[in-house]
Amino acid sequence: MIPNKIVTIFVGAFLTLSTIYLGILSWNAVKAHDYIGVSPKLNHSISIVGQGKVTAVPDIAKIQLGYSVEKPTVAQAQKDNTDKMNAMIERLKKDFKIEAKDIQTANYYISPQYDWFNGKQTLRAYLVSQNLNVKVRNMDSVSKIIEAAGSVGLNQVGNLLFEIDDPEKVKEEAREKALAQAKVKAETLASVVGVKLGKIVSFSESSSDGQPLPYYYADKAMGLGGGGGSAPTVEAGSNEITIIATVEYEIL
Repeated sequence: MIPNKIVTIFVGAFLTLSTIYLGILSWNAVKAHDYIGVSPKLNHSISIVGQGKVTAVPDIAKIQLGYSVEKPTVAQAQKDNTDKMNAMIERLKKDFKIEAKDIQTANYYISPQYDWFNGKQTLRAYLVSQNLNVKVRNMDSVSKIIEAAGSVGLNQVGNLLFEIDDPEKVKEEAREKALAQAKVKAETLASVVGVKLGKIVSFSESSSDGQPLPYYYADKAMGLGGGGGSAPTVEAGSNEITIIATVEYEIL
């Protein structure tokens, strides 16, 4: 038989050790909770802004072509509209080699048109209107497409835009320039104040895509809806893409 005194001492020691162990676990849990969602703090850091600009020549054009017509009946207006728009689509595909994926119907609507006379509403005609959004990949074809729109009898040409088909490549070049400028500025500042730069601890950027207004002119009237005219001279200009990079460096 183990004396009661020894058993009492053993149980007391066990309870004491258990209490200490549970206390340590609780303290560690509290400390871990304090750090949840909290980023490690740097003793010293510096934020530098760099800018990179790249000018690129647009390689695609977007243009909207359309036709609106009023006729006494819906059927007449639809037929006239369909004939002209289908003729334009055929020319886009045949003469300018534009694929179907680059031709999209933007809208199509039919609307009755009324006149008011002596306080009475009178049906004048039915309006049928249709528009196409066209992406042109051959920049040399833009002016000829505008001329063709007039020759087939369309009476709406607009929303001419020049864009870069893959702007991410240009943005990557601008980003590299922005980061390089930020690094030079950071190294210069570190040299002046007598500190050393560590690793990059954060980075953010913003960008702006320059969209120049389209410019075109013709020596003679385009003659939209009147049998066509001379092809306008179209200038695509250039697009400037700018990346602003904010870089935070650790100071050692």
